[in-house]
Amino acid sequence: MPDFWAGCGYALLAKADDGRLVVTDDYLRAYFERPELALVPASCAAERALHARLIEEPRSAVSDADIAAIADEDARENYRVMLRFRDQLLAAPTLEGFYFDLFRRDVAVPPQFVYETTQVILRNILDGVENGLELRAAEMLFRPQSVTVERGSVMVADQETVHRHASDAGLGNVGRLLRELSAPLKSAELDVLDEANHEEYFRRDERHDLVLQVNPGGAGAAALAHVLERWIAHFHGVAARIESVREIPDEDWRWHVGLDVEATAMLNDIYNGGEVDEDRMKRIIGLFRLEFSDPAAVRPEMRGAPVFLGLAMTPDATLRMKPQNLLVNLPLARRT
Repeated sequence: MPDFWAGCGYALLAKADDGRLVVTDDYLRAYFERPELALVPASCAAERALHARLIEEPRSAVSDADIAAIADEDARENYRVMLRFRDQLLAAPTLEGFYFDLFRRDVAVPPQFVYETTQVILRNILDGVENGLELRAAEMLFRPQSVTVERGSVMVADQETVHRHASDAGLGNVGRLLRELSAPLKSAELDVLDEANHEEYFRRDERHDLVLQVNPGGAGAAALAHVLERWIAHFHGVAARIESVREIPDEDWRWHVGLDVEATAMLNDIYNGGEVDEDRMKRIIGLFRLEFSDPAAVRPEMRGAPVFLGLAMTPDATLRMKPQNLLVNLPLARRT
């Protein structure tokens, strides 16, 4: 079985009986070994002692006095942030429970930690998946994407990688790099992943240099739909079928969930009868229809009705998904 995302920390976690992830000392230790807390020649004795103690015993209690004894102000703040994050992790029975509470209770956590938690939970959800398209689609849930729409093709590329290539290769701008994707793959800076070459993902999974086409009805959109189905099943314990669609029929439109800030605002405006100009409408890059297998899983007024999901890019062609919207905004009869 091919492995993937080896650097996300999945191997450091334990599993509860229900398959959810349990934080271990090794997982905590990896956070205390991050560059933000790395010792430098100027690190004082108090900082060195605290760092050594937390590496040895990551659950060790740390007092305000321990932090105040650190000479460097930035180091003190970094320890406060990291220890607050650690305590929030340990207050929940599972990593999924911690993640869910982030959005139910509006817990303050650095965005990068949220992305990393999303990734490691997805690594658990997708364990055993052998389709590289699904794994590449899953990256959209925790890594910002640059989008290009050209000649009927909707392509997403990892934004950090695009910017790096644009800088390193002297390509001038993101648009030029992405336009090259219409050329033969051998001449493109980034390769397009498809059904024929999806196994290539396992050789390049942490390079983030594969582009995914997400046109409605295509393999990339279907792969993203399967990932979202797994995400919902893992967190809510309910089965759902999701398929990409080209439009939302007015007669079926009773509930929607935006999968990012832009889509949420746009779908709300359209649903409420507001005016959405043509240029803004063009930023919608994906629509999906969700149906729950068990009608009893949803609120009585929504039984038998689909839920529509939307994806949209920002004016600068960036997609930043918010998978947490599927945790808190679905019309479920109950939540796990």
